[in-house]
Amino acid sequence: MKSLEFTDSKQERKALAQETQGASVQRVLSAIALGSNLGDSLTILNNALNVLADTAGITLEAQSSWYQTAPVGPPQPDYLNGCALLDVQLTPQELLETLLRIEAQFGRVRRERNGPRTLDLDLLLFDDLILNSPTLQLPHPRMRERAFVLVPLAEIAPNWVEPISGKAIAQLVQNLDCSGVYRL
Repeated sequence: MKSLEFTDSKQERKALAQETQGASVQRVLSAIALGSNLGDSLTILNNALNVLADTAGITLEAQSSWYQTAPVGPPQPDYLNGCALLDVQLTPQELLETLLRIEAQFGRVRRERNGPRTLDLDLLLFDDLILNSPTLQLPHPRMRERAFVLVPLAEIAPNWVEPISGKAIAQLVQNLDCSGVYRL
């Protein structure tokens, strides 16, 4: 997968999106985080990316390396985490519903907050959209605090500007302790 370079210019990104616009829904670049700490995590994560790439309305544009990270929350095994960039012809809600269906396909069961899981797919960014609805908050509300998200995201989208802080992903990651994030 290729690494995409993002400009700081919202106008340039919107112009590019208009050039590639579909007949009904505009193509939008989005970023997701992937994580797993139950089962064969590496296989699960790679298979989840394959399912995403085969999903109508989604093109897998880039993926990060996989990282081993310490868990956040109750005692549990370490995670494998990474990020991917998706070119989508879906609304943010449709993309979220797709991610939730794929989690379920891989046996995701929600028992406790921040508990262990076979697959976690989080929608981080949807172009420069800021959204706060009952089911979806964009950008992801805790992404700026999490090295296990920002390190892999900075690998594939260092210049993408997080719209609330106005800072590039590469800048945000500099403010975090990344000592517990190890590239495989």
